[in-house]
Amino acid sequence: MIFSPIEIEETVNMFMRQKLDVRCITMGISLLDCADSDAKKANQKIYDKIMRYAGNLVHVGQDIEKEFGVPIINKRISVTPIALIAGASGEKSYVEYCRTLDKCAKELGVNFIGGFSALVQKGITPADRILIDSIPEALATTNFVCSSVNVGTTKNGINMDAVKIMGETIKKTAEVSRNCEINGCAKLVVFTNAPEDNPFMAGAFHGPGEGDAVINVGVSGPGVILAAAREYKGRPINELADGIKKMAFKITRMGQMVGTEAAKRLGVNFGILDLSLAPTPEVGDSVARILEEIGLEGAGAPGTTAALAMLTDMVKKGGVMASTNVGGLSGAFIPVSEDEGMINAVKQHSITLEKLEAMTCVCSVGLDMIAIPGDTPATTISGIMADEMAIGMVNNKTTAVRLIPAPGKKAGEWVEFGGLLGGCPVIDVNKFGCADFINRGGRIPAPIHSFRN
Repeated sequence: MIFSPIEIEETVNMFMRQKLDVRCITMGISLLDCADSDAKKANQKIYDKIMRYAGNLVHVGQDIEKEFGVPIINKRISVTPIALIAGASGEKSYVEYCRTLDKCAKELGVNFIGGFSALVQKGITPADRILIDSIPEALATTNFVCSSVNVGTTKNGINMDAVKIMGETIKKTAEVSRNCEINGCAKLVVFTNAPEDNPFMAGAFHGPGEGDAVINVGVSGPGVILAAAREYKGRPINELADGIKKMAFKITRMGQMVGTEAAKRLGVNFGILDLSLAPTPEVGDSVARILEEIGLEGAGAPGTTAALAMLTDMVKKGGVMASTNVGGLSGAFIPVSEDEGMINAVKQHSITLEKLEAMTCVCSVGLDMIAIPGDTPATTISGIMADEMAIGMVNNKTTAVRLIPAPGKKAGEWVEFGGLLGGCPVIDVNKFGCADFINRGGRIPAPIHSFRN
């Protein structure tokens, strides 16, 4: 890969002035060979394998930062869904497995480790149920572990029994971890169509269809795309779209270089490059501000979904042009607490939960990092989740929910999560209930267009 001097100068400006960075390098590690009927032996195998593969992950990331001048904000690990590994042990709780993962993360110095997960889109095994029941305590007693549960796919429909259980689990997790530095719900994601190669937390896990170990890279550049939008101020939408696509192309090439180099130095394969616009609470690193620059008075105004659809599509098109390894989610994230502009939109009442749901039809993921009143019923949480899962199922895309019921808080009050997780106002939730619908259980069948071979 050859870069011209002009490209190098332009990229340096992106780093220095527009907050471009490699948001994360995530090593995915298969634990399928770590299953054991003895839980103690299984945990030792897990520890040994993670330490063997990821022992130099942080060091390599730091070396690449210094040598290439590319900021790599997070170094992370994802592993095979633990429910697939722990089931062989016959244990009645998987909290110790979570603590083993946490120990690895702490000793290696990574930011997060993902994969305390279960895949229950069509049914729930005893191991899946034990893992889900373990989530509240596991996330409350660890610092670096992230958890995810996939409850639906376009091919299988939505497991409404799992949706009901996860509403209750989110509610319990929020309460159990109410005094923790990070509320456990901020580390818990519920998916439909979860990708097996996603490098971003809290939803990362190493899919069972992946190799023994890979490096996946997440590149983020809301500030760069914002600068591109400013260059095309007042010009037709198609010209702006072309400018965003070209900028996404340049960002992707940089990420490809970092991922290839990291994989080479670590002795594993390069997996995918996820070009998602992942915001932070810092000014100048916001997806909401891009939407405003496109011409909206505030994120959530009429036209927001159309503008976001264009933005997401152009980011994907630019990425696909630049790399054959684009995967994961790739598009635009709209987490409320992690986006300075989105936080402001909630404060100004230009955005609501329902508008956020509409926006998720066209963006990368879903209802992400949203604080809701602490007294929200579990069935209402499940109803919000079911709506979001249906969007993913019908539209054959990944959707997710990361809701944080804030204990003791009401709509409009502030909740702080800290660091990259940020903070946000508690958003209002529809007061009408859906308990009878959620308590039916069963499974929403797959849509008709899923039956394709």
